[in-house]
Amino acid sequence: SGQKVCYGAFKHSCYKLAYFQDLSRRVGFQEARQACEIDGGALLSLESEAEQQLIENMLQNLTKSGSGISDGDFWIGLWRSGDGPATSSACPDLYQWADGSMSPFRNWYTDEPSCGSEACVVMYHQPTANPGLGGPYLYLWNDDRCNMKH
Repeated sequence: SGQKVCYGAFKHSCYKLAYFQDLSRRVGFQEARQACEIDGGALLSLESEAEQQLIENMLQNLTKSGSGISDGDFWIGLWRSGDGPATSSACPDLYQWADGSMSPFRNWYTDEPSCGSEACVVMYHQPTANPGLGGPYLYLWNDDRCNMKH
């Protein structure tokens, strides 16, 4: 399930948002990645600030649509393989896009990525959470454990 929206101005001309209010339907990173591939797509690669803004607007419209959307982060296609020194200062450079995109664009929340055992990336969507040091937990990126359900 999900809402598919198409635009002509970006490399990825169609986007499909899948949000599950029911926590039991949320999935880990690899499951989300496989679901996108089965559907003929890929987890989202964000290649510019303009594309980031487009996705933020889509999420805001989804929220306004009365779907009852609440807190729940969204997997994006950025991840770090198990290879390499996850605790070194080089860690942020080890993240790659699942679809092979070479885009250097990043939109990390303050103090992210934290690395360690967190190797898969979500776009924050926690409108009811109190803001942290980096501001609201909305639309900025956070590395998370790949088995978390989003």
